Amino acid sequence: MLLFFRTVLYYIKGNYMLFLQHGEETMNDLLPFLTQVSLFKGIQMAELPEMLTNLNARKVSYKKQEVILREGQSVYSVGVMLSGKVKVVKVDFRGNANIMAFIEPGEMFAEAYACTQTANLPFTVLSVTESEILWINYRKIISTCTSACRSHEKLIENMMRALASKSILLNQKIEHISKRTTQEKLLAYLFDQSKKLGVNEFDIPLSRQELADYLCVDRSAMSNELCKLQREGVLNFHLNHFKLSKSSSEEAHNLPISP
Repeated sequence: MLLFFRTVLYYIKGNYMLFLQHGEETMNDLLPFLTQVSLFKGIQMAELPEMLTNLNARKVSYKKQEVILREGQSVYSVGVMLSGKVKVVKVDFRGNANIMAFIEPGEMFAEAYACTQTANLPFTVLSVTESEILWINYRKIISTCTSACRSHEKLIENMMRALASKSILLNQKIEHISKRTTQEKLLAYLFDQSKKLGVNEFDIPLSRQELADYLCVDRSAMSNELCKLQREGVLNFHLNHFKLSKSSSEEAHNLPISP
């Protein structure tokens, strides 16, 4: 039997937030959330308790700024974000932290490295806020159960799709940071955001420092470029809120989204 602390699920500002209370009647509160996680899409809610037990799933809580996975270690489990936010960081030889990705509720991470079973992590995973993660052994995911049930086949299919999606996201970041100048990197990122959302006014999920780290540029230089673009009428911004000019927006929507 898989036991959790009692979990109360709320939906706040686009994120599922989990609050823990003591008790054993907890799985039923977590199940509606898990059915929306890509790994469990297409699997009936009634099948999840037994599946999670067979997968030896375990939930771990982390404090703000706590190291979840450290560069150099081996990984054998897939992480599913239940609540909070974590970031994937690569620190260079000078100590500069380059943000590779942010992981939010419902998303997975470390699946590619859990898949290899041999590769050491080239990055560190840190909690940005207090966070909870469901850890599932990768071998348990891809090893079909004795009855070879349809739900486990669906689980494996979802895992393969998740690995492919991560490859696409990595290609997208490469597309952004491969631009020659800071301005080109900024516009590539912002144009992609506009294209995906289908609007010319939007919020990005990154702070100014996080955006600079993601694009692998100096924050001051990036801020100067943003101000320059604003003076030129290309865009307007305040904190993480951006509005592309009509001409810029049309240009963005005529471009293909980065791979």
